[in-house]
Amino acid sequence: MGHAAFAATMIGLGILGLIKREFAPIWEPVPRGVPARSMLIYLCALVPLASGIGLLWQRAAAASARVLLAFLLLWMLLLRLPLVVISFAVNTWYSSCQTAVIVAAAWVLYAWFAADRDRQRFGFATGDKGVRIASVLYGLALIPFGLAHFLYLQATAPLVPAWLPAHVAWAYFTGGTFVAAGIAVLIGVYARLAARLSALQIGLFTLLVWVPVVVSGANASQWAEFVVSWALTAGGWVVADSYRDMPWFAVGQR
Repeated sequence: MGHAAFAATMIGLGILGLIKREFAPIWEPVPRGVPARSMLIYLCALVPLASGIGLLWQRAAAASARVLLAFLLLWMLLLRLPLVVISFAVNTWYSSCQTAVIVAAAWVLYAWFAADRDRQRFGFATGDKGVRIASVLYGLALIPFGLAHFLYLQATAPLVPAWLPAHVAWAYFTGGTFVAAGIAVLIGVYARLAARLSALQIGLFTLLVWVPVVVSGANASQWAEFVVSWALTAGGWVVADSYRDMPWFAVGQR
């Protein structure tokens, strides 16, 4: 089910980009000076749309996962990581971590659906090796997510639903759990539990924070946050599904 949710999310992002004729929130920020910006907007809509549809069709799943992973990797390497070096700020490193989660999900799907030709030519990126690379990307992304709760406490605490007490405590708690989950995934200690709980936490954040905002009338920025949070939930779910054959409290695996 995780891959179906992720595929549906990619389809939704593609449709959103075509309707708005602008980058979907998950792709932002994109420098204004990027060459062929208009063409890139349509590329960022059509690739996820076509790949998402292909992921739902068994005969096209391998090719779709390959194309999507290649596109997302290029996006991360060419437009995300350089910005972190050139202009290190919260929006650049945070967006890099968001991209890393989506790349991790696409990598898991590629590792799962890879055809024999892929396994022969790109053995390092398929099977268990590919899934391990994906889990490392996911674990690395979770740690900055958590640290952001501590570094930007004044922005995080107000997002806690009003009906919950001790907003600051919840901000600290969720930040700490993201960091702990990232470390657990990286070192392989209770990794399945950590991946599941981190995906659940992102999903609850989407449900409890952004859904009520959207229902009550969100502005453009809040809509963007909702879309990104939804995409991260779908990506985290796929990564969590990659641990389904591992014992919940396994230590030292993957």
